[in-house]
Amino acid sequence: MQLINEKFTYSVDPTHVSRERLVNLLSENLKTTSATIISARAGTGKTALAAEFATRSGRNVAWFKVESSDADWRVFFRYLVASVEVRRPGFNSGQFAAIIDSSTVEDMMLCAEFFVFDLFQTRTSPLLIVLEDLHLVFDAEWVNPFFSRLLPLLPGDVHLLITCRSLLPAPLWRMRSKQQL
Repeated sequence: MQLINEKFTYSVDPTHVSRERLVNLLSENLKTTSATIISARAGTGKTALAAEFATRSGRNVAWFKVESSDADWRVFFRYLVASVEVRRPGFNSGQFAAIIDSSTVEDMMLCAEFFVFDLFQTRTSPLLIVLEDLHLVFDAEWVNPFFSRLLPLLPGDVHLLITCRSLLPAPLWRMRSKQQL
C-alpha cells in the first residue's frame, strides 16, 4: 500500500492569530495527562491550534491527518504507525504490519497494547502524536475498543492530541476522573 506523505505534514499559518491561553493550557496538559481532545465545530481553528502547539511543544511530532477512507483499521494503523516511525526510528520494525493484516475487530485491544509496547521499546525523546479530524472514522467499529485501551496505557513520554468535531465514542469519563484526559 502506497502512503500519502501529505497526511503526515502540518504547518503554522503565519497569518493565524495565536491563542496564547489555549496553547498554555495544552502545554500544562503535557505535564499532567496522557491525552488531550480538542473538540469544536468546523472552522473554529482546531487544526491551527494543534499545529501551533505542536511547533511550540518541544517534542518530536507524529502528525496524522485522518480521512474518511481511513475507517478501515488496516489503512488507519498503517498511517498511524508510519507517522510514528518517522519520529521514532526502530518503532514497529515491520512487526505491526503482520498483526494488522491478521487482526479482526475483536483484536483491537491487543493491537492497542502492541502499539503501546512498541512505544515503550523505542523511547528516545518525548513524542506528541496528533490525530487530526479523527471524527471522520468515529463510525468504524474498531474505534471504541482501540482507543478505550490505548488512552490509559500511553507511556509518560508520549502525549496524544486528537482534534475532532465531537467527542470520541469511548468511555472517557474514567480517564477524566483520574485526570488522564
